[in-house]
Amino acid sequence: MTDLRFPTGACDTHMHVYDHRRPVAPAAILRPPDASVADYRLVQAELGLDRVVVVQPTTYGLDNRCTLDAVSAFGAAGRAVVVVDDGVPESELDRLTGLGARGARFHQLPGGAVAWEILPTVAARIARFGWHVQVQMNGRDLVDRHDLLASLPVPVVIDHVGRYMPPVDPDDERFGVLLRLLDTGRVWVKLSAPYESAPDDTHRYEAVGRLVSALVGRAPDRMLWATNWPHPGQADPPSVAELGRSAFDWMPDAVLRRRILVDNPAELYGFEPVVSVSRLPALEEPS
Repeated sequence: MTDLRFPTGACDTHMHVYDHRRPVAPAAILRPPDASVADYRLVQAELGLDRVVVVQPTTYGLDNRCTLDAVSAFGAAGRAVVVVDDGVPESELDRLTGLGARGARFHQLPGGAVAWEILPTVAARIARFGWHVQVQMNGRDLVDRHDLLASLPVPVVIDHVGRYMPPVDPDDERFGVLLRLLDTGRVWVKLSAPYESAPDDTHRYEAVGRLVSALVGRAPDRMLWATNWPHPGQADPPSVAELGRSAFDWMPDAVLRRRILVDNPAELYGFEPVVSVSRLPALEEPS
């Protein structure tokens, strides 16, 4: 058995909650089954996660109530990334901030609720509240968006290792665009959901892992980690134990794990600093 221990204060920076009682957005493509806070707490317990960022799923468009209900249940250990458009009043941004929102999501793939064209306006509106912009897109198209993303007045978080569909090699120029964005010092990357780039029935995702290694080597202080639970749209998602195994493959030493799992999300999402050391039970590595 491999000793897989997450440090105290470890944060899952990207998961979703679904509730059939909430209305589905007209443009939504994904309509996953219910996935509740109670369901997720089992994942937290198995991995030894203490903090969580609930990300507004495309299923609910601009209606953030399901996400905010979940953050309320997590209390001080929870934060939200919501979806707003360029018509959102400052009073609503202030209210959302008080409820735990720290970012505005731009899902630039089918089913997303907001368009590229409003990104600069939204970024300017959220800047005074200390929010960031979170972007999901095919990383192969980053070359066309580099200048826009680099010019925004807020930090930028890129989802899912860039979500190159399919994966590219680390020396590919299209991956080089992401590295150059990292070099601005204002861009962060989520190490998550490698299956969104390419399926792998072994759940080891070696092609994406090579990109993770390059990113971690380039800017470990701006890497984040996430489960992407409950893996919407995936017929064969990794198990919780496999998620833990991949985290340790990508972050092989304790100092790196502390930085990516605890310190980086504390900085970006505004969690309190953590000083103690975890004594969480080990996970059994899947064969």
